Amino acid sequence: MKYTLLIDCNDKKGLVYKISKVLYENDFNIETQQEFVDKENNKFFFRAVISGEVDKDKLKQELLKEIPCGNIRIFKKRKKRLFLMATKEAHALGDILIKHYSGDLDIEILGVIANRENLKDLVEKFNIPFYFIPAEGKTRIEHENEMLKIIEPLNPDFIILAKFMRILTPNFVEKFPNKIINIHHSFLPAFIGANPYKQAYDRGVKIIGATAHFVNNNLDDGPIIEQDVIRVNHEMNWEEMREKGRDIEKIVLGRAIKLAIEDRIFVYGNKTIIL
Repeated sequence: MKYTLLIDCNDKKGLVYKISKVLYENDFNIETQQEFVDKENNKFFFRAVISGEVDKDKLKQELLKEIPCGNIRIFKKRKKRLFLMATKEAHALGDILIKHYSGDLDIEILGVIANRENLKDLVEKFNIPFYFIPAEGKTRIEHENEMLKIIEPLNPDFIILAKFMRILTPNFVEKFPNKIINIHHSFLPAFIGANPYKQAYDRGVKIIGATAHFVNNNLDDGPIIEQDVIRVNHEMNWEEMREKGRDIEKIVLGRAIKLAIEDRIFVYGNKTIIL
């Protein structure tokens, strides 16, 4: 059986030796491992894929004896369970559905919620449940409570905002800390909020990009997971920039999901360490 072991703690000499010693004494094989030290803040990050039979509580306690105050997480290798949220744009959602269908993303999709019906036929082509929950005539809390009645019992590992074009309230976000991943159609922190391609066009930018990040209670300010850019020029109008940007959005969101389902992300303050 394979597991992913994630450790972050204050840095000191001998940590890799101590971790390896505990794993060896418990008859684990280390298949891969990566480490990173943030020297400025004296923080140590460690990720390893290990194989063997594990009592997670016992292993965690033995590691804590060697690394007091360490943050230790152990994940059994399995398909991560995702719930998707969308509005009416198909490119990000469709890309995830195709990658799931083809096996490029080793995930289970529990369902798709949307506040518009535009994407119903697309989702149902993949035999995935589609839930239409309109927002009109409801407060944000009322609308979110209807969605939570569907999402919470399914206990997803991650919620993916595949162009879900509504701002989530703290009531929703706090239920899924560092589990909601959004794709933002600009190279954050520039051009936050509505219509960033028009903002970028008006500013005369030479590159545009996309940013995948965890959602927190500050608009488009959560820890960044993945980013990428492409070049544009003065001959393009903002609509043409948007079409180019949608390609980048799909790529960046797909990469972020892959990092998340492979347990490669440490959230550290308002940024991430990727191992």
